[in-house]
Amino acid sequence: MKTKQESIFSSKTLTYFLQLAETMNYTQAAQILGITQPALTQQIKKLERTVGAPLFYSVGKKLRLSDAGYTMLEATHKIYGILNQATDEIQQSTSATQGEISIGLLASVEDAVFEDFAILSYQNNPDLKISFHMLTRKEIWERLENNKIDLAIMYLPDDSIKNWKPYESKKIISDDLLFIHHDEQLAKKRRIKLKDTTANVWAMYPDGYYLNQTLHEAYKNQLADFPRGVANFTTPTQLLHFSMQTGASTALPNSFMIGQEALPQTWTAHFEPNIRFDLAFVFRKGKAEIPRISHFLSQFDRYLHTDDYISRLKQLRNQ
Repeated sequence: MKTKQESIFSSKTLTYFLQLAETMNYTQAAQILGITQPALTQQIKKLERTVGAPLFYSVGKKLRLSDAGYTMLEATHKIYGILNQATDEIQQSTSATQGEISIGLLASVEDAVFEDFAILSYQNNPDLKISFHMLTRKEIWERLENNKIDLAIMYLPDDSIKNWKPYESKKIISDDLLFIHHDEQLAKKRRIKLKDTTANVWAMYPDGYYLNQTLHEAYKNQLADFPRGVANFTTPTQLLHFSMQTGASTALPNSFMIGQEALPQTWTAHFEPNIRFDLAFVFRKGKAEIPRISHFLSQFDRYLHTDDYISRLKQLRNQ
């Protein structure tokens, strides 16, 4: 006969619980998990019977965690933390040039430099497998927390994360967001106030993407109306192409625009006040002590020491 602990921790019960606690929506959680809603409901009810208390309750159509649910959520996070720490400690005795490194790359980040480095890394260390995953910010944090990726490449600061204690970051480059437009009357402006960028329609990153939220915060702080968006794309290449074909304005990182060939009827300007952010590696504390992770980060430092990030990007665009 199974013990209570075996009933709670068997199969994917805690994964299901965590996903439902994250989305607070049975339909959405089931879709993310790749199971049916009745199957998810059955697993949650099974967990509730095991612990002897309801973990969720409804207020109208909204789902809420009960007191028991909050206790279970805290315990589940502690369990994952212990398992992740144990995994890291075990891996600290592994080889620096063998194994696998899983990297989550924010989908809106230009990936050319990282792709080039991955090629060089493989040529130098063919027994070290590097896996890149293009992810949303939410997916990155979920996978970092669950130890499904070793490193994240993302923009900072990220105010959506309230608890930074388990994480460290390593800056790659500081970047500025540029206003991309096709208005010849503004062509000579090197800096432009936010309130002067709203006359035209915009193409933007989707809601929830870091640079979209960064823009929203900047306009709100300047008491300026947010531009009217007519299209959403997840990569800077898509945004620039749409902007040039339609005449819509957009906003893109300076690092992406540097090295671009002269674009017809297209101009750039810094926002006033300037919108600045960092591109950085983010990882759980202790990860950098794992030999293959330490070796990878040191190799990347040497890679940028020879030619910095912007120089590398220019070279790759000119190839």
